[in-house]
This record gives sequence, structure tokens and C-alpha cells, in this order.
Amino acid sequence: MAGVRFSPGSFYATPGALEAFRASGDDPLDFLIRHLGGDWGEVDEHDRRENELSVKEGFRILSAYTLTSGVKVWIITEADRSSTTILLPEEY
Repeated sequence: MAGVRFSPGSFYATPGALEAFRASGDDPLDFLIRHLGGDWGEVDEHDRRENELSVKEGFRILSAYTLTSGVKVWIITEADRSSTTILLPEEY
């Protein structure tokens, strides 16, 4: 999807996520662009609908992606749009 659909706030990444990106060679920016553009990645239809509502109503937004190494990462933008964090699911 083209364009930024919501304000991300400040960007953060957990140590586990940073290590996963280092190990895979994937670029975190590619995934942030997808998240901000409304490509929610590997979430189910219910979560897709929730994310669309969240963009409009100002709730938390969650995307899920798999790196080329097979490691899953989440990107979460807080409801108040103060921050967006990349993390491993087990770090939540």
C-alpha cells in the first residue's frame, strides 16, 4: 500500500528483534514501511479488521511478519501513537 496511514511516533526495537534482523540480513525499514502503509503481514482476518478500525479510531496496531530466517517479528504502534516497537512475540 502506498503512503503512511498513521503516525508511528518514536521507533524502538528490542534486543531480540535487532539480533534477529542482524542474523537474517533483512532490513527493519522494509517491514516498518509495510506496517505504516497498512500491510499487516501475517495476521488473520479478524486482526486485519481490528487494525483497520484501529487506524480510524486510534487504537493499538499490530503487524506480524516472518524474516527470511524464519523468525517471526511483531511491530506494534501504541494507541496514543507515541511509539512503534519491533519485537519478537516472546518478548511481548
